[in-house]
Amino acid sequence: MDAKPQQNPEPPYSPLPPQGATSVPPPPAPIRTTLRRAAFGAVAGAVLVAGAVIAVPDDDMAAPPAPGPVARAEAAAAAGSPASLSDLTALIGDRQKWVETHPADAPSWAVLGSAYVEWGRRSADAAYYSRAEQALQRSLAAQPGERGNTEAWVGLGALANARNDFLAAKKWGETVRSRQPKGWTAYPVLIDAYNGLGDYAAAAKATEKYGTLRKGVPALARTSEMYRNQGWREDALATAREAADHAGTAAEKAVALHRLGELAAERGEPAEALAEYDAALRTDRSHLVSLAGRARALAALGRTDEALADYRTVTTKLPRPEYVLELGELFESLDLDGDARTQYTRLRGLLSQARTAGVDESLTEARLEADHGDPEAAVELMRTAWEAQRRSSAVADTLAWSLHRAGRSEEAMQYADQAVGTGVRNASYAYHLGVIESSLGQDGPARGHLEEALRTNPDFSPLAAPLAREALDELGDPAEGGPAQMQPPAPEPSAEPEPSQEPSPEPSPESGAGASPEASEKPSPDGGKGSPEPSASVSPSPRTRDGATAAP
Repeated sequence: MDAKPQQNPEPPYSPLPPQGATSVPPPPAPIRTTLRRAAFGAVAGAVLVAGAVIAVPDDDMAAPPAPGPVARAEAAAAAGSPASLSDLTALIGDRQKWVETHPADAPSWAVLGSAYVEWGRRSADAAYYSRAEQALQRSLAAQPGERGNTEAWVGLGALANARNDFLAAKKWGETVRSRQPKGWTAYPVLIDAYNGLGDYAAAAKATEKYGTLRKGVPALARTSEMYRNQGWREDALATAREAADHAGTAAEKAVALHRLGELAAERGEPAEALAEYDAALRTDRSHLVSLAGRARALAALGRTDEALADYRTVTTKLPRPEYVLELGELFESLDLDGDARTQYTRLRGLLSQARTAGVDESLTEARLEADHGDPEAAVELMRTAWEAQRRSSAVADTLAWSLHRAGRSEEAMQYADQAVGTGVRNASYAYHLGVIESSLGQDGPARGHLEEALRTNPDFSPLAAPLAREALDELGDPAEGGPAQMQPPAPEPSAEPEPSQEPSPEPSPESGAGASPEASEKPSPDGGKGSPEPSASVSPSPRTRDGATAAP
């Protein structure tokens, strides 16, 4: 990529040792263990010299020194929590120096490879993924996974998820889980892989298992994500709030606050979302994903100058393709077409770099092509993803919209239905389904889904939200009284002959002499006399998914 996070120095990088290093004898204890042993020896010597001077504890004894950045990063990894970028930088530098002189230390190579994955993900620099793969393969060369080096396998799973290769991530995660059924490290890899493949049932089971094996803030964060994917907004919010309340480090707190901001934005509360993103940035200024969320919330609030400023900053320091697309569409919504085209051109360059680095950004590329390029190319991208078993709600929605934009709305319906039916309350999914239904003449369902989109989040997109309102206005209000099929049919004329106007003959003895004329008439069910007219019964009509009555 063309930019690095500017608030922290780039991690030092030295060339990887030659592959022949696997013949080096087993390394001594890691440097941190050696230093601890030396410190322990020094303390023991001091005890022998001082004798009784230190035999009695001193209440004023200084507290042990706080852990350094490397120790903090190691502790975060051991807990499954994120480390700060500065601590991550220190860990990378420490492990690089160590493996230069200890090239057969498989665990250190695995730590270095996993740290490269995390740095690449948080800096949007895919070059680090190649370095991560080399380091992890060096770890497996020194100690194969079958001989207990599952840390390297977990690292390869995390790398596959970072590259959006969810099938490979699933393979690595399930391999580790089968060998270590009581270990927790495979579950974050599996959860991301299952979600990426759209297997939400498997993701939910993995999340529940992870919560039993590794309780704490990381498990709460994963549980909140699971609730969100199932459409349980209140549960997702409560669990995310609990994670924020119990976060123990600034990096962990920032991630939890960002999650609260995302949930607020999805339910159409940009002011609350902005407050959560600001809180995350106050906690950790390097949390650039919260800066991107802040830009999105400012745009929804109409504070476009501030939104543009934040977008420019975040796309320079963290040039993720989806952020560049959002900036381009914000420019386009402001009729700044030249600036929008500049961002789309830049985005194509980033997508090309991602392909070269082995990162699958086809989802963002399809969104770009569907609305700002070649819809047929978008269809091909998403069909390839679908055939590769990437069947998440996001892929289903993008495939549906690409098909619609390519003029194949009937084919698009099944995918748009699937995206909305997963349970995720996403305003864009409802909008796309409503537009597709409208193009097929299904005005009732279309009206319902367009209203749902604007009810879920009135400002879900600076470009699409105004179009949703226009589409709803064009559909107009439903006809008064509802569809014609809901009205009872007019009664048909009676086929019975008109009563004779001639006087009735006197009753004969055979017909019951002396009987009252009223006695020969039976009351009708509604209290009238004589045979009632047949009532027009209305059978229930089938109903569509949004509650409108369908034609029989």
